[in-house]
Amino acid sequence: MNNAIEVTNLKYTYPDGKEALRGISFTVGEGECVGLVGPNGSGKSTLLLHLNGILPDSIEGSNAVTIHGNLLSEGNISSIRREVGLLFQDPDDQLFCPTVYEDVAFGPQQFGFPENQVRATVAHALSLAGLSGFEKRSPHHLSIGEKRRVCLAGVLACEPKVLALDEPTSNLDPRGKRSLHEILQSLPVTKLIATHDLEMVVELCARTIVLDNGMIVADGPTSELLGNEELMLKHGLEKPHILRHRHPH
Repeated sequence: MNNAIEVTNLKYTYPDGKEALRGISFTVGEGECVGLVGPNGSGKSTLLLHLNGILPDSIEGSNAVTIHGNLLSEGNISSIRREVGLLFQDPDDQLFCPTVYEDVAFGPQQFGFPENQVRATVAHALSLAGLSGFEKRSPHHLSIGEKRRVCLAGVLACEPKVLALDEPTSNLDPRGKRSLHEILQSLPVTKLIATHDLEMVVELCARTIVLDNGMIVADGPTSELLGNEELMLKHGLEKPHILRHRHPH
């Protein structure tokens, strides 16, 4: 299996001096779906922002992130941004057009898709996200769950090969969560999902990486790691209910 993501000794310190990432290394195989869990402030969002070059402010010389065999650099940042679709934690950071159609079409237009392809791509992305018929709606009048799905449609419209998702189910009601689980399950791309929704990780991700204090403290099969109560409690997490009734072998 080829690696879709390779991260090698990634370090990052915010301008205020907070060390967010302290030498992180891992790989994600093509088509793999990996959960990224850890307490607040563990570095999950910071890590995702490195995967398509939003951080660091200057990429030259960082040599830490490789996507499908291409080292992320100033020279190839636009092609890597097209390959790695990033869903932000707050949908309002991602929505800025007057209509849903324009928001979802923004990425493909930036990438220079011809207009007929933009239309087809937007229609397909909206149907994947369960939002067909929302084209003329204003994103700002939608529920948080609908906003999040518009953001996801906007990411999918760029046809990325890798999805980096930051808390995709936060603030969703059970039905919203269920439909998002189904959407994500149906997408055959590589996925790295940073989340506190451990039930979703158990359902979607065969493998999980546990991050704490800017370091990887565990990386392995989801049911093994998330079922390890001691490990979970030590890193500010709880064993998910879905695993509580499963007996260890």
